[in-house]
This record gives sequence, structure tokens and C-alpha cells, in this order.
Amino acid sequence: MNQNILTRNNVKVKGNGKQPMIFAPGFGCDQTVWTLVSESFENDYQVILFDYVGLGDSDVKAFDPDKYSKLSGYAQDVLDVCSALDLRGAIFVGHSVGSMIGMLASLRKPEYFSHLIMVGPSPCYLNDPPEYFGGFSKEDLIGLIDMMAKNYIGWANVFSTTITNNPDRPEVAKELEDRFCSTDPIIARQFAEACFFADNRQDLPRVTVPSLILQCSEDVIAPTAVGQYMKEHLPYSMIKYMNATGHCPHMSHPEETIELIRDYLEENSIKAVTVDTGELL
Repeated sequence: MNQNILTRNNVKVKGNGKQPMIFAPGFGCDQTVWTLVSESFENDYQVILFDYVGLGDSDVKAFDPDKYSKLSGYAQDVLDVCSALDLRGAIFVGHSVGSMIGMLASLRKPEYFSHLIMVGPSPCYLNDPPEYFGGFSKEDLIGLIDMMAKNYIGWANVFSTTITNNPDRPEVAKELEDRFCSTDPIIARQFAEACFFADNRQDLPRVTVPSLILQCSEDVIAPTAVGQYMKEHLPYSMIKYMNATGHCPHMSHPEETIELIRDYLEENSIKAVTVDTGELL
């Protein structure tokens, strides 16, 4: 059963450390989006990478439209991976909706996680005035889903440019576009509906795992007001404002992303332990 789960989610375990560190992609992405960041932690941590079912090199035959119609289905997969690898006290690093998936997993099994590191998180993308501004109207999101259905390639081109918001780094947008285009459009559209119409605001106060929020500059997907809302409603959390622009700093600004994660781990005295020596680093 364990091997089935590891194959299903294309799980890769790397590194020389004992402290587990899970990297979760955002919407429409596979584990390779983390390469520039995750490799820098391999000397000190047990780095765990995975793909969501239907993306990357996961087992697409395992895709269940009912299960993955909600983020809870993806959260269950994270818990399955943690169980299969017998993890405890893992550092969970999630990008965008991956942050919410990790948060939902932590609500079910908090013992699996020591810290949540959320890169560009949003508990709700829909505006709910006057109390909450997620960045999108319902019409915006319906239009986005409709465009995916009618012209998926065109949507991938526009959305990748919008989400990265780094006009001086067109290669980052192209890399993201290629990932979108390598995914089955039907699966991508269902993931989009589960992601963009989710509302996890009521879950925030229930989280018991300490969290870091990394808030990007000029992020149209998760604006600054959303990061501030997260900080105000998420217990045991802190927020760091990044110089990185756009929504994908792990791709466009990996050095700053690595530095802020390391600083947080050091500030919270999360020591890496090598496998060979068992010594604290």
C-alpha cells in the first residue's frame, strides 16, 4: 500500500538530514517548480517532493473527480504520503493553494507537522466585501474557468504571465506555461475550481501548527491585504514581506525565498540533523 501511494504521487525523497521537509507545489504545477529552492536544503534536511494526482509524473489513473473536487482530497494525499513515509514533525513548505492543502492536512493530523511555511497563501480568492478582499469577483473566476474550457492554450499563456508578473523574466512565465500545457485540461480545470472557489477562512483560527507567511510584492493572485488577513487570523503565525514581485518567488526569486525560509527555521531553533553523524548543525 505504501509503495502504491509513493508511486501514485511520484514521491521523491532526497537529502542527508533527518528532519523531514515537504515541498508542495501550487495550482497546475509539479514538484520540479521547487528545484531551485529544495536543492539548497538537501545537505541538512530530508527533502520530500511529490506531485498531485493528475499532474507531473503522478499516476493519472488514480484521479478521482469526486475526491479531487475539493481541496480536502489533495490534503488526504499529503496525509497518505506522510503516513507512508512514517513522518512526524515535518516542515511543510507550500506554494499558493499548496499552503492551504498543507494547512488542511495539519488540522487532521497536526502531529505530522512542526511548522507550515506558506508562500503566497490565500484562504479565499473571492471578494467578500466589506470584510474581505481576496482579489477576484465571482465573475472574474467564472471567466477564468470558462477560458480554460474554451481555449486552454490561450488561457495558459495569459495566466502564466499574469501570475508571475515579472515582465523582465519572460522565461519564468514560459516555464510555468509549459507546466500548465503538460496537464490534462479537464484535470486542470477541476483543480482550478477546487482551488479558486474554496473558502478556508473559517479554518484559520483552528490551526495549531506555527506558521510563516511569505507575502510577495505586486501579487495579483494573493494581494498584500490577503497576507495581512492570514496573519491576523492564523494563530502562532508571522509574516515576512518579500521584495520578490509576482506570485512565484520560488521560481523568479529563489535566493530570497531560500534566505527567508532559513532565517525562519533558525529563528525558531529548528536544527537540522545529519543522518551520518547525528550531530546538530
